[in-house]
Amino acid sequence: MAVEQITEEVKNIALAGDSDKKNLIQVSNTKKPLFFYVNLAKRYMQQHNEVELSALGMAIATGVTVAEILKNNGLAVTKKITTSTVDIKDESRGRSVQKAKIEIWLGKSDKFDELIAEQDEAAAGEEEH
Repeated sequence: MAVEQITEEVKNIALAGDSDKKNLIQVSNTKKPLFFYVNLAKRYMQQHNEVELSALGMAIATGVTVAEILKNNGLAVTKKITTSTVDIKDESRGRSVQKAKIEIWLGKSDKFDELIAEQDEAAAGEEEH
């Protein structure tokens, strides 16, 4: 999937109707590519100044990787990290199973707006060619 297509999906994504949190991203390790979540997190930070990444089980590694990419690129700072265990109903087994959960709150870095402006300029320059 091309970066342009992922970026377009991020622009068109509808916020989950059930959630009161407009800046919550529930990370999956199977549904979307890694950079979909990175781009979505950037957009949420632009709109809300912070983002919450939430991941269960095997998706925890993806959530942590998204956070680290944003931090290593100078876009985000870690505000808070929580871990817990949640009971999930396993339909195939007919009982509940426990899954590890992580929640990572990221805020804009001091240079966020400047770095995003540079990325937007670079992207606009590429479109002209």
